[in-house]
Amino acid sequence: MITRVPTSVTLDNMLGEDPAEHITLHWLTSRLGQRSFGVILLLLALLGLLPGVSGVVGVLLIIVAVQMLLDRPGPVVPRRVALHRFQTRRLASIIRRTVPVLRFLERFIRPRWPTPFAATKRVVGGVVLLLGASLLIPVPLSNVPSALLIVLIAFAYLEEDGALLCAALAGALLLSVIVVAAAWEAVSATGWLPSFL
Repeated sequence: MITRVPTSVTLDNMLGEDPAEHITLHWLTSRLGQRSFGVILLLLALLGLLPGVSGVVGVLLIIVAVQMLLDRPGPVVPRRVALHRFQTRRLASIIRRTVPVLRFLERFIRPRWPTPFAATKRVVGGVVLLLGASLLIPVPLSNVPSALLIVLIAFAYLEEDGALLCAALAGALLLSVIVVAAAWEAVSATGWLPSFL
């Protein structure tokens, strides 16, 4: 029987393999194996919380989400993106702050409510596709709710916690309704569409 490695341990081990001053997306995915989708989603969502990079992160999340929808075995990104170098210390700083939080959450989050792997992967891909697209909205701090929900979804997916995943997906649905309603009201203010109010 294969022992599951907690997400916090996986991320912590990545820090131990720090290659130098810079890393690439290809370097990350080559070390993650079958957990690559979940860990890449988690890391990108954490990066998406930072100011000024949410647009780029949104595009990368959309690429990864489409591949999950297509049930690919692992994330594949364009060569130019895969070989783009990121500062290791910036990612390491995010991971060091995240690992203690994950360790705390792992006391309560565990495999439960098992779901079919392929179907779950596609559902997660579809929801992340929508949330990733919302990171492209050029409104200050609008990236934070979407990025946090993707963090929650990725963590639930990695830990195989169906209960948490259902709660996170419900949160994503609620956020989508709020965004659509806000967009409708903004457009209706121009007089093109009827207002809800």
